[in-house]
Amino acid sequence: MEAVINKWNHIYSRTDQERYPATQVLTENEFLLPLTGDVLDLACGLGANAVFLAERGLAVTAWDISFVAIDKLKDYAVQQGLNINACQEKIAAASFIQCSFDVIVVSRFLDRTLSDAIIGALRPGGLLFYQTFTREKVSPEPPNNPDYLLTENELLTQFSPLRLIFYRENALIGNQLRGLRNEAQFIGRKRN
Repeated sequence: MEAVINKWNHIYSRTDQERYPATQVLTENEFLLPLTGDVLDLACGLGANAVFLAERGLAVTAWDISFVAIDKLKDYAVQQGLNINACQEKIAAASFIQCSFDVIVVSRFLDRTLSDAIIGALRPGGLLFYQTFTREKVSPEPPNNPDYLLTENELLTQFSPLRLIFYRENALIGNQLRGLRNEAQFIGRKRN
């Protein structure tokens, strides 16, 4: 675990806050967000999604394994006056015990063992916005370890208890120089 923490601390120590925009599945579907509520940005990195959500008046909790990323996000949130509770967290199913959220956002992170915990942490009517890498890729850019890449339609299976709101997985169809490639997008809603 320490090797993973050190890896991400090293990456985030060399990266600026403004380098990463919020994930596309969130920004293009912002109109689905509640006007108020509690949100979790899971594996938040430098917190682009957390910042996007807090700027819209939501109370944001942000978890990441990297204390460097969390410290940078905390500093940025204070400077900008944003309601973000950023915490270093070695994310596991137990992390979700006694937690509940109106929205959970997962971006470029995949741990298949967390699906049930994520669903369990959503309040009735809560939304899950998920976007991450697929195995069917146009470019050979990392990640390349299949453990961290989705199989075809995998998000649909992993989160099948949720009501499907939106799904996109363009894969290798059509003009591969246009559109979202290398990633799948999913929005699901927990049934009441």
